[in-house]
Amino acid sequence: MPEMTTTSRTETSTIRILLADDHALVRRGVRLILDQEPDLEVVAEAGDGAEAIELARTHDVDLAVLDIAMPRLTGLQAARELATLKPSLRILMLTMHDNEQYFFQALKAGASGYVLKSVADRDLVAACRAAMRDEPFLYPGAVTALIRNYLDRARHGEETPDQILTPREEEVLKLVAEGHSSKEIADLLFISIKTVQRHRANLLQKLGLRDRLELTRYAIRAGLIEP
Repeated sequence: MPEMTTTSRTETSTIRILLADDHALVRRGVRLILDQEPDLEVVAEAGDGAEAIELARTHDVDLAVLDIAMPRLTGLQAARELATLKPSLRILMLTMHDNEQYFFQALKAGASGYVLKSVADRDLVAACRAAMRDEPFLYPGAVTALIRNYLDRARHGEETPDQILTPREEEVLKLVAEGHSSKEIADLLFISIKTVQRHRANLLQKLGLRDRLELTRYAIRAGLIEP
């Protein structure tokens, strides 16, 4: 099944990582954290966002770990370019800033997660593996920000999922966000795989989203699943 490919790959193969930070000492420290893991390998290093894009063109990489604040192109700008250039590439933002604005910009840029440098030794490895499973990685402060954002939107009368999605679409969204394959969803809801795929396509179109990762972010923000 296509949806199982990424998960099984990360369990058996090395995740090839592009690391971008304008501070050589930071890159060295982050590389030490990553290269200690048998399933993670830094195969390319960049000193700014523009170099990261060039290296992504010339190297076979699965995951980009980008500092937010870099010269020439920032990590956020590079993330947007990389998401277009290589849609299958997973992206993590690495930053000093516990900042809601940066966090939401990172999600909009296509990042799978947002890791604080101050706790990179604790969080980064888990974030890399989560990204390769198509799962968003959220640190505790980010979860709080998502909840607050959702509540603010609800207070201002913006449409919430139960207003714009049918009950069946909401069921499918929840199961997709929890990582179930189309076949598993079909079995759980007693519908055909083709019907599941149609619901997924309708969800993406209705919500203006691109893929399962964005559906998961939406479901978390909407309170349909726990992060």
